[in-house]
Amino acid sequence: MENNAFYVALTLLFNLDASLYQIVALSLQVSLLAVLIAALFGFPLGAAVAIWRFPGRGGMIVALNALMGLPPVVAGLMVYLLLSRAGPLGDWGLLFTPGAMVLAQVVLVLPILAALSRQKVEDLLGEYREQFVSLGMSKLRMMPTLLWDARFALLTVLLAGFGRASAEVGAVMMVGGNIDGVTRVMTTSIVLETGKGNLPLALALGMVLLALVMLINAGAYLLGELSRRRVG
Repeated sequence: MENNAFYVALTLLFNLDASLYQIVALSLQVSLLAVLIAALFGFPLGAAVAIWRFPGRGGMIVALNALMGLPPVVAGLMVYLLLSRAGPLGDWGLLFTPGAMVLAQVVLVLPILAALSRQKVEDLLGEYREQFVSLGMSKLRMMPTLLWDARFALLTVLLAGFGRASAEVGAVMMVGGNIDGVTRVMTTSIVLETGKGNLPLALALGMVLLALVMLINAGAYLLGELSRRRVG
């Protein structure tokens, strides 16, 4: 039976099954948008914490590092409470939509991008501090310079964030509802289809997700090698 399910799963992949690729496309759209939004806020936040010294900086660093391990169901609950009818953003009508799923993934990914980018920028700041002082550069001008110089390392961080977002189940299921054709993504579909006994579709989605994870890791490795060669 398992061999037959595996064969049917391959058939679904190679025949470009519409329902399967609709799920894959929505998964990529949600995760990519979430990671881009998280990067837009997370990278400047990480750089600012690295460059400026202010009261409570140590506590913020601890908080960012702790939030890197934020349980997805907790993030999902937070977003659910925000977007529910009784919540402060309930009038937006985002609950059980792809927008809610994007927001949940942003909550999960942003601390990862901010914490890791802070470390990268702080390392570079230690190397370039004397040059910046000699040039009379303000801290505000240092930020884009350091972020640009760390771009290859930050791309690796970005891939790590995308990997976390694309493999997420709990939060997106809570705020998305796993609605067929609307909010059903790869991870939630695998859980649902396995429970229904529809192993071919679950296997096919699992293969796509595994291939995606491998590509992300390969990309991160290549970017790391490129960064090391550049420094060397």
